Amino acid sequence: MKFTAEHEALRKTVRDFVEKEINPHCDEWEEAGEFPIHDLFKKLGNLGLLGIQKPEEYGGMGLDYSYNLVAAEELGMAKCGGVPLAIGVQTDMCTPAIARFGSDELKRDFLAPAIAGDMVGCIGVSEVGAGSDVAGLKTTAKKDGDDYIINGSKMWITNSPKADFICLLANTSDDKPHKNKTLIVVPMNTPGISFSPHLNKLGMRSSETAQVFFDDVRVPQRNRIGAEGTGFMCQMIQFQEERMWGAANVIKALEHCIDQTIEYCRERKTFGQPLINNQYIHFRLAELQTEVEALRALTYQACELHIAGKDVTKLASMAKLKAGRLGREVTDTCLQYWGGNGYMWENPLARAYRDVRLVSIGGGADEIMLGIICKLMGTLPGKNRD
Repeated sequence: MKFTAEHEALRKTVRDFVEKEINPHCDEWEEAGEFPIHDLFKKLGNLGLLGIQKPEEYGGMGLDYSYNLVAAEELGMAKCGGVPLAIGVQTDMCTPAIARFGSDELKRDFLAPAIAGDMVGCIGVSEVGAGSDVAGLKTTAKKDGDDYIINGSKMWITNSPKADFICLLANTSDDKPHKNKTLIVVPMNTPGISFSPHLNKLGMRSSETAQVFFDDVRVPQRNRIGAEGTGFMCQMIQFQEERMWGAANVIKALEHCIDQTIEYCRERKTFGQPLINNQYIHFRLAELQTEVEALRALTYQACELHIAGKDVTKLASMAKLKAGRLGREVTDTCLQYWGGNGYMWENPLARAYRDVRLVSIGGGADEIMLGIICKLMGTLPGKNRD
């Protein structure tokens, strides 16, 4: 992938924002279990960073996905994973379907404010009994006049406690599981919506996550994204950008883990010499950096094909699978070289170790990615390449 001067200018803008507006506060926000999401998102919106690839008529920059990828990479330099995750939910998880399939009214009422940073969004797919199994979700939206009446619940919903709207996937008919779902934009101040206490997560501590309950929640049918019954398809398309964003977001984060470990191993002495002099250690770090470069190449290829209008389901799934597994390998290996210091809660490698674990779960677990890849390879039982 070739980056232009415009790409590099955007990269610098995001990098400067991370250094000035995020990193000085990460420890405080991690301890608090939240950050001032509306304030931070408004600053991002003022810089245009919440609508990089969104239509210009709704306040976006109208750029292609490669610019979004650059921003995701630079957000990986944040000293915590929770804040970038919250931003990614806004830009690549709850708004792409609105931008691609939503009516002009939905775009004006929800997409434009989300791009400006005046509204915070979240995505409502996972449930207690249906995480990666999207077809198995139980939340319903039944017609009543010109409205939908929504009942059910959503689990592990990042941004939800402070969100202004949720892009909700619900069953709108008794048709087959892949044909009975619809995406609906639901304002979070609608009567009948309630929340669990903040979920006590292993990592991503600075992002707010909760279970959301819907008890006879009434919304107009005009809040539907696209045609009724197309929600599963719309969400699967939306997933591809989410998965590329997740892969891009860990690239520089993992590089930073390696760089920090090299620096530490140069300073830390054992048996009279720096740890980095141990051939096993510097060879292993070289192997990990090589793997990061392989992930970068895979992610960039998926992005290039996506921009060209190609179906990147397989490559995006591969990139996400690789990102999650490599994230675990890099952080675990690097933490080991920090020894007892790495085992301390406040250690940067310990935080990265906790945060990156989500990549193999959220947005479709590793096993789901493998199933998708196998299906597209034609290797599933009873399947062939024809």
